[in-house]
Amino acid sequence: MPLKRTIEKAREDKRRGRSISTQAGEFVRAEIDSIRRGEHGARSTKQAIAIGLSEARRAGVALKPPKSGQTTERTRKSAEYAYEVGQGMRKPKRRPKVSRAVKKVLEQEPRDTVSRKSLARQARSAAAQRSASQRSASGRKAARTKGAAERSAAAKKAARTRARKH
Repeated sequence: MPLKRTIEKAREDKRRGRSISTQAGEFVRAEIDSIRRGEHGARSTKQAIAIGLSEARRAGVALKPPKSGQTTERTRKSAEYAYEVGQGMRKPKRRPKVSRAVKKVLEQEPRDTVSRKSLARQARSAAAQRSASQRSASGRKAARTKGAAERSAAAKKAARTRARKH
């Protein structure tokens, strides 16, 4: 259950016209803080972020669930359910036994998955995936076979060539 303070911060973000991801970020930050405080753990950094996003959806942030093919069907369905609950389209079914079981499992997970180091690693890999998906086929091939410095040099050379021709 998200803290009242977190919900208020997200609503304030909405009033100020901030993006949906910024509003959801409040819940992710709160989740990371609760893990750092030792309330429970997370198997991975990704899981900690996912829990925060799920709480945001359930609290009413209009964060759409991922499209089909972007993630597993199970995750997508779960996100869809949380979104519908938050938007008032569906009444949540309380399942105390499941809730207790999940809490018990999370309490045994490690806390270091939300360290600054692991969060930075997660952010870097997410950024790399985004930039790789925007490259052309030849760009992807270059990324696989060259290092960052070599790619940078090739880009500069291409820019010089374009400048000379135009």
